[in-house]
Amino acid sequence: MSIITPAVKPATDSRSLGQLVASQAHPITGADSDYDPLLELIGDARFVFLGEGSHGTHEFYHERARITERLISEKNFMAVAVEADWPDAYQVNRYVRNTEANLAGHSAREALSGFQRFPAWMWRNTDVVDFVQWLRRYNDRQPQAIPGIGFYGLDLYSLFTSIDETLRYLDKVDPAEAQIARRRYACFNHYERNSHNYAYAVGFRHSASCEEAVLAQLCDLIVRGAGYLRKDGQNAADDLFYAQQNARLVMHAEKYYRTMYQGHVSSWNCRDSHMAETLEALSVHLSEQHRTPAKIVIWAHNSHIGDARATEMGQRGEFNLGQLAREKYGKDAVLIGLTTHQGTVTAASDWDAVAERKRVLPALPGSVEELFHHAGLANFMLPLTKKNLVTEALSNRRLERAIGVIYRPETERQSHYFYSSLAQQFDAVIHLENTRAVEPLEVSGIWTSGEAPETFPVGV
Repeated sequence: MSIITPAVKPATDSRSLGQLVASQAHPITGADSDYDPLLELIGDARFVFLGEGSHGTHEFYHERARITERLISEKNFMAVAVEADWPDAYQVNRYVRNTEANLAGHSAREALSGFQRFPAWMWRNTDVVDFVQWLRRYNDRQPQAIPGIGFYGLDLYSLFTSIDETLRYLDKVDPAEAQIARRRYACFNHYERNSHNYAYAVGFRHSASCEEAVLAQLCDLIVRGAGYLRKDGQNAADDLFYAQQNARLVMHAEKYYRTMYQGHVSSWNCRDSHMAETLEALSVHLSEQHRTPAKIVIWAHNSHIGDARATEMGQRGEFNLGQLAREKYGKDAVLIGLTTHQGTVTAASDWDAVAERKRVLPALPGSVEELFHHAGLANFMLPLTKKNLVTEALSNRRLERAIGVIYRPETERQSHYFYSSLAQQFDAVIHLENTRAVEPLEVSGIWTSGEAPETFPVGV
């Protein structure tokens, strides 16, 4: 059920409301103590969701890393789960936990080499390199008996890579079963390793779906798992979990692409359901591994993390990871959004297009970002869990901006704004007034030349 508050009147006095926000906000100055109030708000929660208003803003990555480092070192968080594909992120996981000898001499940049699919800059950027290096150093300082802090992906786009990884595992532990799996996954052989070809063919009933085959393969891998644990080596539990999650991803990705042409709502819900199931499976696995209830930090776009019931999304029938987490974990889940007023962003003009450094237009009148601009503070954290005049004002419906991997300023309002009740959407929000584009590891001539022609879908 939607919890978005109907609009009562236009966001009339943004300046006076901005002053009210300033009275409740905690400035962010770069000091070590900046996030003391946020950590107090988080308390003993086990799941901390850190959002972002775009997939290409340096400050969003930087501040999430600062918060995450404190959660790991001060509150014993044991993993970071991100809006990224499972096999690509798991290569980083192996590196930061130093679980394979052949990764010992690698660098953080090499560990991120799996992120080749558009938008590569989302994870192959200098801020993520810095954070991955921090994770590796932190883990290297811990006693060998303690499992390292992990790095995991929640998304489901890696259909064919996950098939490859499932087969690679079975080739190692059960070659006969690997041949059965190959016959099942051969259902996808006609589509030239292109998931959109599969979506089109099955969505318009030109071909039979692979639904039964992928479900059967996942069931077999789960049933045979105990036997594989007895046969495998030192990292048997991790390797089995990795393989089972890949098989589960194949099953969910098949459904996602099969329903892609049935409408945005069904495919969106399929994707966020997969993220929520992956998070739960990861929580169970880490709880067993660490012998204590898992504590996990999640990085994803605001549109996945903010409770969908408080937005237009919920009114359309969509739900998201943040909503599902609140429903399942209650106060153990803390949702934190990140916003900006203006600056630059790394984004493309179209899907699969080159990364550009684009100018982010000042926030539109009537938006939460414009309201925060009028607070007169450069950067701040605003708690939203207590009932007061600020949360009452932010319970009213206002525009909120969402920039994904594509940015089209010429259609700013239609492409990048939606209505939300911010105080119901998040438990806290971090506003960063002027921000700059994240720097990709592979920088194009267009990106380095400054702003390309200002031009955006919603790819979040």
